[in-house]
Formats: sequence, C-alpha cells, structure tokens
Amino acid sequence: MIIMNYIASFILVGLGIFCIATKRNLLKICIGSGLIDYGCNLLIVSVGFHDGGTAPIFAIRELTRASFFVDPVPQALTLTSIVIGACSTAMTLSLIIMIKKQYGTLKADKIRRLKG
Repeated sequence: MIIMNYIASFILVGLGIFCIATKRNLLKICIGSGLIDYGCNLLIVSVGFHDGGTAPIFAIRELTRASFFVDPVPQALTLTSIVIGACSTAMTLSLIIMIKKQYGTLKADKIRRLKG
C-alpha cells in the first residue's frame, strides 16, 4: 500500500515539472509549482511511515524492546514545508496579480517581449 504513495508522489512531481516546462500561462506555472510541493510533501511523509508503528509518546515504564515508533522528524519537516509552500504560493499569486495589472496579460511569452 505504501508503494502507491511513492507512485503518486512521483506522478505529482512529474505533472508539476510538465506544467512548468510546457505551459506559458503564469497561473498554470504557479499550479505546477504547487503540484511539485505537494508531491514532495507526500514523499517525505511516505518515507517516515512505518506499518504498525505508534506515536512516540510514552512513559518510561511503557518502553520495551518490542516498542516500534514512527519517526516524527519527517512529519515536522512536512509541516514546515506546507507553511513555506503556502507563503511562497501567496507571494507568487500576488506577483501574478501585479503583472496582470501592469501588462494586461498572463502569457509569459508576451510579457518577455514587452520593453519598459
């Protein structure tokens, strides 16, 4: 079942790279970068998952050799990545709004040709 997470994360990253490389609309490029972000988050969470593991919250007397815990570091990294991704997406969208006001278009090819 965990292999499906790896496949889905690689598909999301691949779709994001495809959107960034082939699309010329700035909103579609922003969506592609979001897909890459979501794919990386899914990959990090999938790497940190252990089947049958429990949360690493325990009392010292409950700890035995048979205890099997899930690593909390990938979850913390993913949470940080979600916050950073939301902030960078908000910044990108605000820049896209300003470009639309300034140039009147969202086509990257037309914006590159403008001088001034």
